[in-house]
Amino acid sequence: MTLQKDPVTTATSSIEDVRPKDRRNARADRSRNADGSVRSPWSSIGARVVLIAMSLLFLVPIYWMVISALKSNGELGAFPPTWFPHWLDWSNFGEAVTAMPFFTFFRNTLIITVLVTLFSMVSNLIIAYGFACIEWRGRDRMFYVVLATLFIPFPVTLIPMFDLYARLGWINTFLPLVVPSLFGSAFYVFLLRQFLLQIPKDLLDAARMDGASEWRILWRIVFPQARAALVTVGIFAAVGAWNDFLGPLIYLQDQNVQTLSIGLQVFRLNNSADFQFNQLMAASILIILPLVVLFFFFQRTFLKGIQIGSFK
Repeated sequence: MTLQKDPVTTATSSIEDVRPKDRRNARADRSRNADGSVRSPWSSIGARVVLIAMSLLFLVPIYWMVISALKSNGELGAFPPTWFPHWLDWSNFGEAVTAMPFFTFFRNTLIITVLVTLFSMVSNLIIAYGFACIEWRGRDRMFYVVLATLFIPFPVTLIPMFDLYARLGWINTFLPLVVPSLFGSAFYVFLLRQFLLQIPKDLLDAARMDGASEWRILWRIVFPQARAALVTVGIFAAVGAWNDFLGPLIYLQDQNVQTLSIGLQVFRLNNSADFQFNQLMAASILIILPLVVLFFFFQRTFLKGIQIGSFK
């Protein structure tokens, strides 16, 4: 009696066998130029120096925001301005939180961001799999139609979408901000499709010949290979949902369902008579801090997903 091997297990095991060799080849390629010559270590050092110098230009505004949030009112208005506070005033963060319903805004933003991120990763993977791994008539033409939606300005669809959501009774709920992520995004589909095209077609055909369904191939073969690209899509979706201002401004009218991006405007309105710039900077730091932590945790996977999805 012969035991039939699982086609998905056989396919994934064959991939695992070639990974150590691929890693060694990748390390060897990084030490050589495009023409095969050995790369000079000084070229790498020069590139790093230039990148560090350029990164400082982007870090200066962030540094200024941080020190402004830690300055007292008197030092904040001093001229010439100081590049480091003489005394760290941590009370600005507490006052910024109490000046608006910060934790209510934070909860609403977190719910929307988590749902949008999960829905975007699942829906765009399924759509990209259909465009990259399944042969069907008119596939490439339909993909070009999907890409063409990138050129449609958002204001063109604003009024029809608002009218649709109003008729459905979704105004003042999270649904207008979450449900569209279930139908995919042209940019995310393009990014994932470029990566999925690199998966060997013979591997998928072998699994189909052994009786594996498309859903099983997607979740057992394609999904493990596409984790880096999925993390990239997830970070893009999370940043977009967390920083979204126009969507919550249009669809969320009650304060108990609004997000942090609207909360900054609420803070400015509540303190219009005696505006505290240091507290505004403290609130801004608290808002961007989760995104910074998210990027530092997934930066390797994020950069890998951008690199492997940029070419075929």
